[in-house]
Amino acid sequence: MIYLNNAATSWPKPETVYQAHDAYLRHLSGSVNRGAGGASLDAGRAVLETRELLADFFNIREPEQVIFTANATEALNLALQGLLEPGDHVVISSLEHNAVARPLHTLQDKGVEYTIVSCDARGRLNPLDVERAIGPRTRLICLTHASNVTGTILPVNEVGEIARRHHIQYLVDTAQTAGEIPVDVEAAGITLLAFTGHKGLLGPPGTGGLYIRYPDTVRPLIYGGTGSRSELLTQPEVLPDKYESGTVNAPAIAALGAGVRFIRETGLDNIRRHTMELTARLMEGLRRLPGVTLYGPQDSGERVPVVSLNIRGLSPGEASAWLADHYDIVTRPGLHCAPLAHQTIGTLKTGTLRLSPGFFNTAAEIDAALAAIKELMEVMQGE
Repeated sequence: MIYLNNAATSWPKPETVYQAHDAYLRHLSGSVNRGAGGASLDAGRAVLETRELLADFFNIREPEQVIFTANATEALNLALQGLLEPGDHVVISSLEHNAVARPLHTLQDKGVEYTIVSCDARGRLNPLDVERAIGPRTRLICLTHASNVTGTILPVNEVGEIARRHHIQYLVDTAQTAGEIPVDVEAAGITLLAFTGHKGLLGPPGTGGLYIRYPDTVRPLIYGGTGSRSELLTQPEVLPDKYESGTVNAPAIAALGAGVRFIRETGLDNIRRHTMELTARLMEGLRRLPGVTLYGPQDSGERVPVVSLNIRGLSPGEASAWLADHYDIVTRPGLHCAPLAHQTIGTLKTGTLRLSPGFFNTAAEIDAALAAIKELMEVMQGE
């Protein structure tokens, strides 16, 4: 199998991630904050170590401000639903995922308004357009760090300066960038950062989180048992307990920690260099095929390893199914849960075929995928 769907979830994982998950699931029988035995302490220690690893990875000063969630979608919902009040205004880009667009659409019923700032046909965003969209009631700027459709890397640092100048909270969705390119909350002026564990961070599904710089401004999304201050009916204010009700997934969080360690040991620069080379090779080969339309920036340095395309006379679904059936190549067709992005690039009616290489892919696999697409086009033209 040639796996080219890393923008959905990375595969394979580093061997140490599998080992950590298996070891902790078999032997870490304790529950964090819910037992006096060594196993409970070990579980708490594993979660704390991953929290500290992530804080260092994103340059977060206080590790307890890293809140674990089940995924980036839950993290984004915690930020949006926990922060916003009736009358608030939000500025977003036209590349946002439904994990942002749908909560904001729903919050309109509670009096929250939002403005969509248009990106160009390649997915590029002008920071000045963001600043022009700010009004007297703007409380939040929310931006994806990179599009899961076009791969375009957005100017998060420049927009962060704008947010800082206007004293506005700044939420960044790093689902496509964490583990792929550097993310520094201090340099970018980020006050809320959502991440997922199962993509570039190379951890298992069911892991993610939200960095909250100003916890006094964000209400919990879920209330319940935290293993602390159990005598109170009110939610504890201490972090991270305020936001982590219920039993946390300690084995998966420990495995996420193993993924972050792998990235640190391998070197983020080395990972980025390899995926950029694969992306450039893929795009160069696709450009040689007549009838292929590519979306997003032409320079692989302006994008994460996400390549969307369409083949003339063939739907993305048909192309994806043919590649899977004939070559065991895994891709993703459709709208990728991001209709705003497809509207931006003009593919809302058709969707795209998306190929997303990862660190464990090889140049030979990219060449094989290109040969398969070429054969697919020849077969279709011969019918």
